[in-house]
Formats: sequence, structure tokens, C-alpha cells
Amino acid sequence: MSSGASGGGGGGGAASGGGNSNHQRGAAQRPNGQTQNKICQFKLVLLGESAVGKSSLVLRFVKGQFHEYQESTIGAAFLTQTICLDDTTVKFEIWDTAGQERYHSLAPMYYRGAQAAIVVYDITNQDTFGRAKTWVKELQRQASPTIVIALAGNKQDLANKRMVEYEEAQAYADENGLLFMETSAKTAMNVSEIFLAIARKLPKNDQSGGGGGGAGGSSQGRRLAEGDSGSRGPAGACCK
Repeated sequence: MSSGASGGGGGGGAASGGGNSNHQRGAAQRPNGQTQNKICQFKLVLLGESAVGKSSLVLRFVKGQFHEYQESTIGAAFLTQTICLDDTTVKFEIWDTAGQERYHSLAPMYYRGAQAAIVVYDITNQDTFGRAKTWVKELQRQASPTIVIALAGNKQDLANKRMVEYEEAQAYADENGLLFMETSAKTAMNVSEIFLAIARKLPKNDQSGGGGGGAGGSSQGRRLAEGDSGSRGPAGACCK
């Protein structure tokens, strides 16, 4: 994920949010009698200090992989993944941004129009938690007022070296209306879960003209017709 804004269209399969879509009220009927899932597309951006594990979280979520030595992202990388939630298929268009300070000025280009953001910090590094708070403030000030923000305390597998207490981060998240989980890209702890929690919180309305694969985009999610995989990359198989 060290490439530029291309990053490749990921999306190896899909995470399931449970529920049998064939018994949901209000879903359109296919000719063969099966119900048709709604397909909603959302732009999600990852923000945080360099080396906190943003790219590793995305790689684990999209491809189920973890690399012990992950190269730093340059600019931003783009991947996609789908999640099934009851009668709705949620397609995430994920922008993994570079954490180095020299790329900070590019960040608004990626979170502008995003419907969701994951702000990542390293639980073994107090400074990255302070930086995460700065990102949250920036999103609250400049991003869409309806953006869903999740705080991820990554590297939970190194809890014996913890510098940021769980209770401290949870209290901060509660005060600011954030979703919060501690995660580990290495062990996969809470990686799919944090994306699922975001997907559940996002509005599944019929607004159109939305996320788009570009760095900009509307603050509304995009409703896709069946068979439309979106602007970039495969949506991936879902709800088999």
C-alpha cells in the first residue's frame, strides 16, 4: 500500500453482518422471487500518525493479510471492500492516507465528502493518541457534519507495552460521540468489527450521487443499482 492514490481496487470477498436478506421487508423482488439487497456505497478515510498501522488495518480488512514490515504509504492508497448487513450490502471505498506531516496538507482532499473516518493511534505511543485527537478536531471542524468517526487504538497485541489506557480512550470517545475499539491488525482483533460498527451506523437511505471513487465527493452515500459495482474496483462477492 505504498503506492500513490491508485492503491489498486481491493475487495477480496466480503464480511457478513448477519441476517438473512431474503426475509427483509421492503426489499425489491427479483424475477425468480428472491429479495434484492439494497446496495449502498460509502467513502471512508483512515487518518492518523505515521506507523500506527493504518495500512495494516486496511490490508487485514480487505485481503485478510498482515505484513510485519509495511512500507509507508505515499500520498494515499485506494481499496474497496463490501459488507453485508441484513437487507443492505455496504460497499466501502477506502482511502488510506499517509501519516507523515509533509502529506498533511493533502488530507482534506481525501476526507472531503467522506461519510466515515477511522482515526488510528498506537496504544504503545501516547503522542499518537494526542495526534489522533487533533485529527478528530479537524474532522469535526471541516468534514461533513454527519460523518461517522471511529477511533481505533491499534497494536493491541502489544498491550504489555501500553502507554494509552483503554479507559482514557473510551472516555474521550464518549465525550466526542465516537465509535471506539482497540484493534490489532496482526491478530485481526476487532478489525472487521470496527468496519461493521461503522456500516451499521451509516444511514442507508436512497440518496444518490454519492461517495464516488474520487478523492472528493458528496457527503451522502450512493445507492447503487444491482449489477453496478461503483466507480472503481470490484465490489466483491457478498451474502453467498
